[in-house]
Amino acid sequence: CVECEVQLVTGDTKVVDRGKGDQVFISTTAVGEVPEGVSLSIAAARPGDRLLVSGTVGDHGIAILSVREGIELDTPLLSDCAPLTGLAQALLAAAPGVRCMRDPTRGGLSSALNEMCEASRVGVEIDEGAVPLKPEVRGACEMLGLDPLYVACEGRVMAAMPAEQADHALAALRSHPLGREAAIIGRVVADHPGYVTVRSVVGGERVLAMLAGEQLPRIC
Repeated sequence: CVECEVQLVTGDTKVVDRGKGDQVFISTTAVGEVPEGVSLSIAAARPGDRLLVSGTVGDHGIAILSVREGIELDTPLLSDCAPLTGLAQALLAAAPGVRCMRDPTRGGLSSALNEMCEASRVGVEIDEGAVPLKPEVRGACEMLGLDPLYVACEGRVMAAMPAEQADHALAALRSHPLGREAAIIGRVVADHPGYVTVRSVVGGERVLAMLAGEQLPRIC
């Protein structure tokens, strides 16, 4: 609360029958204000915009899955859960023209991009080699047959902004402790509205569809 300058205004507790809630469950509701003149709608992306992600993707999903399933990784992986208030403020200060910001949680980066495409009636082209991935996440996904672009993140931001502001935004993100591995991963296009395409490191292209069903058991 101190770090995010959030006031805790009330609280409540519940008692349930024995065996029906023998763990701790915490639920929160947050209310905030959007700065005047700022609109971050997923329907606001425009052709020519650049797409940024604030850090490596898939960390949270693979971290939770590895613990849940007892998978031992060479390097222990931590969830990316983090308060993003300061990071978002730094991004908006450096790139006031940011049109869209999304947290790529359930369904990962793919779902966030597809939701933006559909709402904005635009297409998206992603450079797969530009998407930041930890080696442990890449290795775990290869072993388990998962696509990291569908794996949940919890402390990451995906943003769309005018091309001329992208470099300033990237510099601002990388200067923040939570954005040191930020990257420009693609662009918004007028072609193929409603579809996300991914160019692989060998030059091939594929459509990145919205996640159908659950790639992983519910983890966020």
